[in-house]
Amino acid sequence: MWFVFALLSAVFAALTSILAKAGIEGVDSNLATAVRTVVVVFLAWGMVFLTHKQGGIADISKKSWIFLILSGLATGASWLCYYRALQLGEVSKVVPVDKLSVVITLILAFVFLHEAFTLKSLIGCLLIGIGTLVMVL
Repeated sequence: MWFVFALLSAVFAALTSILAKAGIEGVDSNLATAVRTVVVVFLAWGMVFLTHKQGGIADISKKSWIFLILSGLATGASWLCYYRALQLGEVSKVVPVDKLSVVITLILAFVFLHEAFTLKSLIGCLLIGIGTLVMVL
């Protein structure tokens, strides 16, 4: 089931890029990010209330709060940079560079989470890196 959600995530991420590029024309990238963020906040809290999970907020540990807040800050920084990049560049070049996050994530998962970094992972990272260069240059 995780694969279905991951695939849907990729589809929605692709739509995000196209819709954002179309919507950002003539709009400050920070303002556009703020508008998008408000929509995401309403959607996320709507799902929490729809599934009756709001009571779980009291069960979140201090450690989880810290990492969720840091993750939120990283997401915000990513979105601000992404929208600025979309405003300045072509979506067909911005998106491949943005997807280098896959390579960076695998490296960080190896270093900090001690996840396996296999030959298959190394080859995948190299192919993503080469693919990004081919698409951008």
